[in-house]
Amino acid sequence: MDEPFSLRVAGPAWRCEAQDWIADQVTRSGGVVTGEIEQRRVRPWSTQLVAPTDRGPAWFKANCRALAFEPAVQQELSRLVPAEVDAPIALDTARGWMLTTDRGTTLGDGHEPTLDDWRAVVRLAATLQRRVADKGPTLRAAGLPDCAPATVPQRYAWLVDQLAALPADHPSHVGADEAATLRATVGRVEQAVEELLAMPLPVTFQHGDLHPKNVFAVDGGLRIFDFGDAQWAHALEVLAVPYGWVTQLTQLPWGLVLDAYAEVWSDVVSRDALEGLMPAAMVTHAVNRSFTWLGSVEGAQASELAEWGDAPVHYLRLAHVPFPPGASGEGA
Repeated sequence: MDEPFSLRVAGPAWRCEAQDWIADQVTRSGGVVTGEIEQRRVRPWSTQLVAPTDRGPAWFKANCRALAFEPAVQQELSRLVPAEVDAPIALDTARGWMLTTDRGTTLGDGHEPTLDDWRAVVRLAATLQRRVADKGPTLRAAGLPDCAPATVPQRYAWLVDQLAALPADHPSHVGADEAATLRATVGRVEQAVEELLAMPLPVTFQHGDLHPKNVFAVDGGLRIFDFGDAQWAHALEVLAVPYGWVTQLTQLPWGLVLDAYAEVWSDVVSRDALEGLMPAAMVTHAVNRSFTWLGSVEGAQASELAEWGDAPVHYLRLAHVPFPPGASGEGA
């Protein structure tokens, strides 16, 4: 079995290799590393290092195999929508490595995100979605997972099989009885897909973890980052995280947040029709989110599985939880 990602990237040999790459890329960009490179975080799916340079901090990110598409996708997005996404300083797509410029404070840092913050974030996401809705071939060629509605029923069946095949002590293991029940209720997923495909809202870029702490406030504008959870999926799936966060962790009125997102699509679909489509989008989102999580915890260490290992089955089960309330199960 391959060495767990988090164990490998915490080792001195890997860190030395990464630090040498960072220093080389900073030099190639015309800068100089001025101090010790610090490893800020290690997770089963990614790690971040920060390098002090004469131009300010540079952020390095390495992803696990399942999320290694992120650098190439960010590069493509920065070309397609340069006003919304920064170009990396450097990337190594073979290794899932990326170096980016420090952009300072995020919209959600230092204060509890306000209603205006949330409205700005969902408006930004919708604007980006509209601008790249016809760029599916380009983004999928960069590695963005194709999780369009038409692909969801097959993915659902695959996930049930994968979770049933996990060891019995795995937190996401599905027993024979539950697996049979999940297979027998695939009709709910198929119905959701039919509802989504019957409406004009498109399949497009879906950020996957949309909240104010993944948005920088730069020069009077906003720039979005952190694309490791991203997918090519139904547009409305992007609201799963905002819905869960706003309704479960704040007292803010969700309807006003939804209004801001709907405004960007007002010439395509009415606000009421968009809201009526959310239950179906939350079904496909749950399946697609389960898929992301299964890849994220692949090969995780025992302590990591104890913390995050039940996420794949948690989200798959949410495909059968009525919406609203709380169908996304998303939060911080």
